[in-house]
Amino acid sequence: MASGGAPGPGPLHIATKVELTISCENLMDMDIFSKSDPLCALYINTSGSQWYEFGRTEMILNCLNPKFAKKFIIDYYFEMVQRLKFCVYDIDNNTYDLSDDDFLGELECTLGQVVSNRQMTRQLLLKDKRPAGHGTITVSGRFVSFRDNTVNYELDLFVQYLWWSDPFLEFYRQTETGWQLAHRTEVVKNNLNPTWRPFRISLRSLSCYCHFNWHKCDSCSRLQVEFECINPKKLKKKNYKNSGVICIKQCQLTFLDYIMGGCQINFTIAIDFTGSNGDPSTPQSLHYINPEGYNEYLTAIWAVGNVIQDYDSNKMFPVFGFGAQVPPSWQVSHQFPVNFNPANPFCAGIEGVVHAYRQCLPQLKLWGPTNFAPIINHVACFAKQALRQNMASQYFVLLIITDGVITDMDQTRTAIVEASRLPMSIIIVGVGGADFSAMEFLDSDDKLLCSPNGDVASRDIVQFVPFRDFQGNSVALAQSVLAELPDQVSSFFNSYKLKPPNMLNVSGPS
Repeated sequence: MASGGAPGPGPLHIATKVELTISCENLMDMDIFSKSDPLCALYINTSGSQWYEFGRTEMILNCLNPKFAKKFIIDYYFEMVQRLKFCVYDIDNNTYDLSDDDFLGELECTLGQVVSNRQMTRQLLLKDKRPAGHGTITVSGRFVSFRDNTVNYELDLFVQYLWWSDPFLEFYRQTETGWQLAHRTEVVKNNLNPTWRPFRISLRSLSCYCHFNWHKCDSCSRLQVEFECINPKKLKKKNYKNSGVICIKQCQLTFLDYIMGGCQINFTIAIDFTGSNGDPSTPQSLHYINPEGYNEYLTAIWAVGNVIQDYDSNKMFPVFGFGAQVPPSWQVSHQFPVNFNPANPFCAGIEGVVHAYRQCLPQLKLWGPTNFAPIINHVACFAKQALRQNMASQYFVLLIITDGVITDMDQTRTAIVEASRLPMSIIIVGVGGADFSAMEFLDSDDKLLCSPNGDVASRDIVQFVPFRDFQGNSVALAQSVLAELPDQVSSFFNSYKLKPPNMLNVSGPS
């Protein structure tokens, strides 16, 4: 067995890590005979109401423009809204309690905003939301290690000059319980210069062992590099150099590499306004807005949109309806802007989406049928244009919220298969109690979707969930529908060998 002990009970699921660096400028001077002595405390909120202190930087004496050396390393989850609050204090005593220290301002944001901006400078605010003088805070994010099992590196390896034939490689991951086997390649028979099939693996402090396990080499790198394969038992032999050279031909980029490299996620929403939803003025309707201001459509929009919006720099979202008779012609439309402005169907933020939905609802006649293909093809046109840029600068996500059985199944299958070759994913949330077996068929987890003419999708781009499985838990809904998106983004761009526009901003594992 490899050195370091036998494998433990199973793989350890650990999140991606993001390192945050904090600096401030022009802080308020709260001391009389000297400058302020600032410290920054970080608070985190993932539950919606409860903040907890994550950590503190060091205190810097007599400084209004501090650059804190202490870093915050945070678990990053794409499918969650992770709210952060940076509070800056002037430390006046030796107590741990910050309530008796002068407050210099705070910033509230999300980890998604930090990741998508890579570096963001904002005005510090007082508790009453007034500016804290001219003080600003800068938060910089850096991807320090990729350890999420949902998006993996793909390695392409070969070895030169081995001493024995029939080689294979074993990759081990260091965990809290010791070394665990993470991947074993196939055996290449009778070959001293083997090349293995590419494989996908989550990298975390991986060590690699040649076919008899004790030939250890260094941790893998994302660059095209070579590592000597060393047999410790032969190190004492005269003229011994190595037992071969492992060459990493290719190691692909991750979701965070693309996001922090400048890739934008473009979010489009499509809402089902067919007659099967019921009269919106009656409580039995799925479009009925309850006294609290919600229905299942709005809950799905808030849940998914609140996560996605952090990855779109301008936060302008096109929103379309389908299946309704639309004024003034009262013709049935399967792709109309909910703000009734075809030249500019964009809504400002998720709040703008909700406002446009509420405004358009009483102006429509809910009708039918339920056709998906027109809106899928509409978004696919923009994804096709983005692909022509030959750069991983844009990825498109279409959220379809629907209550019923698809009427244009053949056309929808064809549209999805064609979209699978574009930088695009489709999320379908089924509301109400209808039979959603057709939606589950489109979410082809077991095998790739085929069009009616036999054309096979190049990848799975559809994620379907029934809203009824997540009643009252919008966080779990967002996690479920967005869980596959990071892998869909990275696998698409890697397959086309496309790089993000700002490669210099991409930081690899450390």
